[in-house]
Amino acid sequence: MNLGKNLDISCGAREARSYIWYRLLLAIFLVFATALVVQPVAAQAQEYQFSSIKVEGNQRIQTSTIIEYTGIERGKTVTSGQLNDAYQHILDSGVFETVELSPRGNTLVIKVSEYPTINIINFEGNKRIKDEDLAALIVSASRRVFSPSQAERDAAILAEAYSQQGRISAVVTPRIIRRSDNRVDLVFEIAEGDTVEIERISFIGNTVYSDRRLRRVLETKQAGILRRFIRSDTLIEDRIEFDKQVLRDFYLSRGYVDFRITSTNVELTRERDAFYLVVNVQEGQQFRFGSITTVSEMSVADAAEFQEAIKIKPGVVYSPLLVESTIARLERKAIRDGIDFLRVEPRITRNDRDLTLNVEFVLTKGPRIFVERIDIEGNTTTLDRVIRQQFRIVEGDPFNPREIRESAERIRALGFFANADVQAREGSSTDQVVVDVDVVEQPTGSLSLGGTYSADSGFGIAIGLQEANFLGRGQRVKFYLSTAQEAREFTFGFTEPYLLSRDLQFDLDLGYAKTDSSFTQYDTKVVYFRPGLTFPISENGKLQARFFANNSEMLARTDSTAGTVISNEIAAGALQSNGLGFTYTYDSRLTGLNPNAGFLFQIASDFAGLGGDNQYIKSNAKLIAQSRVLSEEVTLRATFEAGALNWQSNTSSRTLDRFRLGGQTLRGFEPDGIGPRDVTGTSDDALGGNFYAVARFEAEFPLGLPEELGIRGGVFYDVGNLWNLNDVDTTGATIVGANGSLRHVIGISVLWDTMIGPLQFNFTKALKKESFDKEKNFDLTLSTRF
Repeated sequence: MNLGKNLDISCGAREARSYIWYRLLLAIFLVFATALVVQPVAAQAQEYQFSSIKVEGNQRIQTSTIIEYTGIERGKTVTSGQLNDAYQHILDSGVFETVELSPRGNTLVIKVSEYPTINIINFEGNKRIKDEDLAALIVSASRRVFSPSQAERDAAILAEAYSQQGRISAVVTPRIIRRSDNRVDLVFEIAEGDTVEIERISFIGNTVYSDRRLRRVLETKQAGILRRFIRSDTLIEDRIEFDKQVLRDFYLSRGYVDFRITSTNVELTRERDAFYLVVNVQEGQQFRFGSITTVSEMSVADAAEFQEAIKIKPGVVYSPLLVESTIARLERKAIRDGIDFLRVEPRITRNDRDLTLNVEFVLTKGPRIFVERIDIEGNTTTLDRVIRQQFRIVEGDPFNPREIRESAERIRALGFFANADVQAREGSSTDQVVVDVDVVEQPTGSLSLGGTYSADSGFGIAIGLQEANFLGRGQRVKFYLSTAQEAREFTFGFTEPYLLSRDLQFDLDLGYAKTDSSFTQYDTKVVYFRPGLTFPISENGKLQARFFANNSEMLARTDSTAGTVISNEIAAGALQSNGLGFTYTYDSRLTGLNPNAGFLFQIASDFAGLGGDNQYIKSNAKLIAQSRVLSEEVTLRATFEAGALNWQSNTSSRTLDRFRLGGQTLRGFEPDGIGPRDVTGTSDDALGGNFYAVARFEAEFPLGLPEELGIRGGVFYDVGNLWNLNDVDTTGATIVGANGSLRHVIGISVLWDTMIGPLQFNFTKALKKESFDKEKNFDLTLSTRF
């Protein structure tokens, strides 16, 4: 039984295998048969030959133009692939909404549906950006063919414009409204969304400088209480990229040559209404200059002489700016010495053990390339010569790439142009270079209007006009007019920065002023005329020479209780002072080795006696020094100033001619609040003094408040004296304070950066004063910065 059963199973298996082989052979036969039968038919279906081509549906586009798009010629064989290419060519022309190709025997029928033309373009939903500003951004325009793809690209451009204003959630959707005659109205529906601000900017990896100090470097700011007016607290990608470069420059200028920004991360807040900006940095170690040497590869250049021109000293914190300024100084020396084509190549050796960088300045011979010409474009208002004055080279001079870069910076610093691009390209030969200057003009004038009102004097107006590029000549003109009863004033100023096309500045100031001060027992009237010339005498120093002519008068007031001295000065009437003067200024910050410290020294003298009524020598000097300490969080500043008046006329000097103190010169006192006084009878007149000396010491520091508020604190200590009334007729007067005494004042300040300028609130206390001084315990002023 088992054997028979196994035999039956074996026979069944053989039959099954035979059936499978049968099905497989049948399938192979059918495949080959299909290929043999179908292939000739398919090949035959892929070839066409048209004796005529017919176009249907076209209205604006000519039939011949559409046939030309296809590339199909009558009577020639055309494959299905070529038909497909013809279809794509017509569609790619961008003027047809639909295309259909239908072979009908020997005729090819092309049916097209043209895109409509744009009738008008409207913007809906926009409030922050005006229609005309949006229209200037897009490519689509009225009376042009509508293109859906271009409309989508335009919508993306508009959305990006809103993103640049911090409205990254703005959505722009293009819609069309069909009109007759195959026209459409293109409408951009805009959902502006809310401004997405930067709630907080933080740094990771910084140990030398605090987040607060680094945030002050960035142009991007955190949202503050003035967020409605300050647009720098919105998230703009281009601004963040700019800030990354600014941050690198900040660290590099302070010796951190290995500084890197590893990443910048932007995260939405939990409420999804603001961003957190996190900047990851690696500060590295601070490097200083090691040895500074000079070697020459040119026989005409003496390395020792060039070494003496280098101002960098070993131990100074390394800064690429110092290296660049040294290279520029050495190349300028080569030009003065008549050495053409000299180039300075810095070779820097790193010493990680002592954290120094040795710099070797190599004097090499550059290629013999000359400036063929300087081409200037885009200056619709500014004259060519104004731009050319910023170049230290002219056509035919040896070409110096560094000088071209510095010239470009000087052109941008003029403030006349929204954009200034300076590039050098090959000229008519390989040894000639053409310098192309492409600028975009911007407004350079300003107009200010103001008004005053008092119950006694009524209304007054104040008009100010300034133009920094007068008639495109690079000249500065300013005009100011005030009709207020307390201060009637007219002033006019003119400046030509490049007189006779040289680095020689000409200034002309003239004006009339009549004041009615509540601090004095007299009014004043002054008319003045002051022309002057200013020119550099060193890298850091400049000298101004001037002529002055002043006519001044002290006028009696009807309610005056003036004492003997003031009454005599009023009786003298109008007096004329003519003379010559000079002012010398030295500013170490122009080529300073330390970006966090510097000083300014200024000395001036006026010599009156060229005719007129008065003869005198009046001199004053000022020294300001400043330094940032404690990771640049605290600013220390010291100011010393003094003056002396040597009266040489036979007549008595007047209060107008002498020095007066108070206000900002010596804080804690009213204007004319200290110094000699006439206390005859009921009078209390400040007389000024022939000599004064003041020292001011102050410190500014953060208060721990969010820096977006722009509020900092300060403390200060002022000490000063005003004395001497020699050559003053005091007959019959009771004088106090003529010998003078030092006044000591301490105080605290609150400094607030506002849209109208830096405000300073001073709260003072006089530690030592005289009984006749006029103290002032609070003062609000516009802060001045060194």
